[in-house]
Amino acid sequence: MSIIENDIQQALKTFFGFSVFKGLQEPVIKSILSGNDTFVIMPTGGGKSLCYQLPALMQEGTAIIVSPLIALMKNQVDAIRGISKEEGIAHVLNSSLNKTEIKRVKQDIVDGVTKLLYVAPESLTKEENVEFLRTVKISFMAVDEAHCISEWGHDFRPEYRNLKNIIQRIGDNIPIIGLTATATPKVQEDILKNLAIPHATTFKASFNRPNLYYEVRPKTKHVDADIIRFVKQNSGKSGIIYCLSRKRVEELSQTLQVNGIKAVPYHAGLDAKTRSRHQDMFLMEDIDVVVATIAFGMGIDKPDVRFVIHHDIPKSIESYYQETGRAGRDGGEGHCLAFYAYKDIEKLEKFMSGKPVAEQEIGQALLQEVVAYAETSISRRKFILHYFGEAFDTETGEGGDMDDNIRFPKKKTEAMADAKLVLETVEATNEKYKAKDLVNVIVGKANALIKSHRTDELPFFAKGSHKEKGYWMALVRQVLVTGYMKKDIETYGVIKITASGKEFIQHPTSFMMTEDHVFDYSGDDSIVSTSKAGGAVADEVLMSMLKDLRKKNAKKLGVPPFVIFQDPSLEDMALKYPLTVEELSNVHGVGDGKAKKYGPDFIKLIATYVDENEIIRPDDMIVKSTGTNSSLKLYIIQNIDRKLPLDDIASAKGMAMKDFIKEMEAIVFSGTKLNINYWINDILDEEQQEEIHDYFMEAQTDKIDEAIDEFDGDYDDEELRLYRIKFISEVAN
Repeated sequence: MSIIENDIQQALKTFFGFSVFKGLQEPVIKSILSGNDTFVIMPTGGGKSLCYQLPALMQEGTAIIVSPLIALMKNQVDAIRGISKEEGIAHVLNSSLNKTEIKRVKQDIVDGVTKLLYVAPESLTKEENVEFLRTVKISFMAVDEAHCISEWGHDFRPEYRNLKNIIQRIGDNIPIIGLTATATPKVQEDILKNLAIPHATTFKASFNRPNLYYEVRPKTKHVDADIIRFVKQNSGKSGIIYCLSRKRVEELSQTLQVNGIKAVPYHAGLDAKTRSRHQDMFLMEDIDVVVATIAFGMGIDKPDVRFVIHHDIPKSIESYYQETGRAGRDGGEGHCLAFYAYKDIEKLEKFMSGKPVAEQEIGQALLQEVVAYAETSISRRKFILHYFGEAFDTETGEGGDMDDNIRFPKKKTEAMADAKLVLETVEATNEKYKAKDLVNVIVGKANALIKSHRTDELPFFAKGSHKEKGYWMALVRQVLVTGYMKKDIETYGVIKITASGKEFIQHPTSFMMTEDHVFDYSGDDSIVSTSKAGGAVADEVLMSMLKDLRKKNAKKLGVPPFVIFQDPSLEDMALKYPLTVEELSNVHGVGDGKAKKYGPDFIKLIATYVDENEIIRPDDMIVKSTGTNSSLKLYIIQNIDRKLPLDDIASAKGMAMKDFIKEMEAIVFSGTKLNINYWINDILDEEQQEEIHDYFMEAQTDKIDEAIDEFDGDYDDEELRLYRIKFISEVAN
């Protein structure tokens, strides 16, 4: 069926209040309206959902939208209901509904009221749902987050594999639309194959998000203070902070709360009710910051997230792109800040070491890309786009100066001779050392492993002792990133030379080494305002009043504020001061329906608006700590006094042993004695205890990883930590 362009434009204005399409939206919508199978690769923030929402609203019948997350469906249903008088225009069909609600959904579909039906893949496998859907007119089937179908995707869901069979059972010629924000060629191929749409019309949008500012800062022990300072400098803005572990999520959100920041935690360990409540608080702007594991993400459709912080670096560029892409979806400012320490990478490597070799190989390759991204001194935008197979010209490309490397170029020094020394040392030691030991050989620090190979007796030992260990470690990583060396997969982590590395030894060329992330961000110059939506806000005071009104009305209606008006619409109001419904309908992203439905209060506020005001940013502050949980402390001390088995004490509090050990460490390090001899005597014999005791007596530091190195793996992390508790109790307290 041929659709006149005018109709699409008209529908866009009527339903969504926009007068122009974004990027590839228009050709995608035409393809869907023509009944073609369609495959859309559109980065987060590119307006993917409009691609299926508009054609669904324009066509006869109901479109089925398969989505992996209940929370995401709820947001989208709320948003669609916000643009229509019909409550039943969009529905969810999932496990959260009761019998009466399910009956109502089905009736609305039969009556032709429902244009979009959001379902989880699990709900589609239910026989009664399939039977029902066979009896009604389906306009098309859209599979959102389609990368979940691929084992190579970063969020594989096995239940997605069965979708094609189910679609065929519902009806023979239903057009299929696959949508994803991930564009690795392997994943694309998987999606087309598994949905059986090999000849789908494919649309691939640019991965460039010119409004996002990318920044990587070194992760120090003051990382909490750095985060608090950043959030306070961006006060009143919405943000997401990603952490790797649930425990860190809980700790950081408490620290933020204590320091006067409205924050909540979000992770899979919280019950569904709490998760949903915290997500709603974020959407409704009752809080500013969500501290989360990656469990929080696909379920969030908030257009005005102004910053995304990575407390821990993610394990692939894909995840990083996906997570940072949750900032600035409305085209306004988005600051993506990652804290990076090589230790985090080593932690991620440890997680992988138990997995099958093939999986490690993929994981290792992905991690090396992350290291390269964090340490690179070229444009970060260029680096990310290159990863997704897109070329970017920093001179002419949009957003070319939007990253720290371009704004604050790092110092580089010629390190050709040192890079050659590193490679020659790998060669001379017969490629048998991991990075740490390799550096020990270069600086001349002999440990047990080096002595056992007698490397310390060879002429090249300590050839680089004129420079710090940290310098060589950074250089080793940069030589790895350049591809002159690689970490061997079989003998996990051992460094080998590549063909191009051998070539470099024979014919050395310039090797510019970047000074290892010593960014100096003193003052405010790292806080970058990048608002692109209609330039600067003309009237900040009015903007803030409009936001308050939006929040108040949203609360009354029980919908997130952005369902009423998005930020760019409010910015436009603060620029144009509309005083009638007609004028309001010409504001960016409003349209007739919204102007009539939500406009009167806003027009009234603007008409009576008189005052102007200034906004003052808070100055630097001291980080308040959350304090140790005193009742837990008391519980641990009392039960150790009673000589109860440590694992019993831990499990009684629902704690993993490593977390329990951390609590004991906190007690002992703060000066209280714990006598755990009864437990130590069970796990270590006298000779072993003596050996570890002597080590701690002589060691320069009580760092466990150094102790593990020293004993060459004879003792594991847990044994050494427990002994350290005994040692400090007896020797220090």
